[in-house]
Amino acid sequence: MPYVARLLWILLFACLSPLALGERLRLVTDDWAPYVYLHDGQLRGIDYEVTTRVFARLGVEVEVQILPWKRCLAMIEQGLADGILDVFQNESRQPYLVYAAEPMSDVEFVLFQASARRHPVSTLGDLAGFTVGTSPGYSYGAAFNEAAYFKREAAPSHEANFGKLVLGRIDLAVTDRRVGHYLLQHLGLQQQVEVLPLVINRQAQYLALVRKPGRELLAQAFAKELRRFKQEPAYAAISRRYTGDIGNIPNAVEQQESSTAR
Repeated sequence: MPYVARLLWILLFACLSPLALGERLRLVTDDWAPYVYLHDGQLRGIDYEVTTRVFARLGVEVEVQILPWKRCLAMIEQGLADGILDVFQNESRQPYLVYAAEPMSDVEFVLFQASARRHPVSTLGDLAGFTVGTSPGYSYGAAFNEAAYFKREAAPSHEANFGKLVLGRIDLAVTDRRVGHYLLQHLGLQQQVEVLPLVINRQAQYLALVRKPGRELLAQAFAKELRRFKQEPAYAAISRRYTGDIGNIPNAVEQQESSTAR
């Protein structure tokens, strides 16, 4: 190993030494299955498992707490947690967050409709007059967020949105393709709810740490180890275990707007 690289790693682990000696990183995120969620009181999910494994390789213990997304964002801004999992990059958060450069996973926001009440939607303009179920604190891109020709109605959970959809209380629901597919299986709604081809936006989601001394180096180390782990069979095995046949969902054909935040 070149001398300069060796010196950088020595400095890195010097900065991480308080963590390695027993301090625990507290990360917050929301219930976002199959990325991270609670099942029978146990944390599970693709990004949860990957995050804990990568930090373990760095000698860092982490605690992940599931909270409503708006509360997660408030805690991070106030410095009440050490980091946030599965967040979109947003310039407004740069003053208090350090992002690990390698994304955890990619999100593709799409629309879901009740099979009994189909809607001919192929562009955002086709949403005129509709009510679309959303999630508090989520951003789906400026074009969707700011449009005045349809109504956005937030629900306390993704499950609640699908319930309202089946009951006809909303016309459509928007969420990530993987999240929606997972919920349809979990709730037994595969025959009652279907996905539309329109993609509202696509965006990478990241681990981000609250800015403190040593955190930038820790984020760099996490990103480097995450890239390495993604090349290993163990990473593919985690993804397969949680996504199943999600890869067989028909691909969306149109992208409207890049997202700015989640």
